[in-house]
Amino acid sequence: MPPAFFSVDPHGGSPIYMQLAEQVKRAIAIGALGPGERLPTVKALAIDLKVNPNTVARVYRELEAEGVIATAPGRGSFVRENDAVDTVQRAAHDTVTVAIDNAVREARSLGMSRDAAASIANASIARWYSEETP
Repeated sequence: MPPAFFSVDPHGGSPIYMQLAEQVKRAIAIGALGPGERLPTVKALAIDLKVNPNTVARVYRELEAEGVIATAPGRGSFVRENDAVDTVQRAAHDTVTVAIDNAVREARSLGMSRDAAASIANASIARWYSEETP
């Protein structure tokens, strides 16, 4: 996988290491990175993204601690063979749950009725999933 697959925005709203970690997880969740696939080396990815190698190393350490990747000394870092996809999909599920909970909480705090909030949610789902089947 070429390092150019990932990108970071140093002026974005979240730290670079978080952006990169989420991109790796997203790539695994959507199948762009499959089980056993090798990740770019820390050095190569740091050079490509123009970030400190310690930042990339931190991302890889955290992903390894989460069970998403495995690192073999002298061989590199790889997407875990066993349950990395399940782990990432659970994390994606949790992320979406938190985002929806926050949106519903905000709607309620603004005095919006349950039906109005549901209508907005359903319109958003229809807009984003219009071409897909359930």
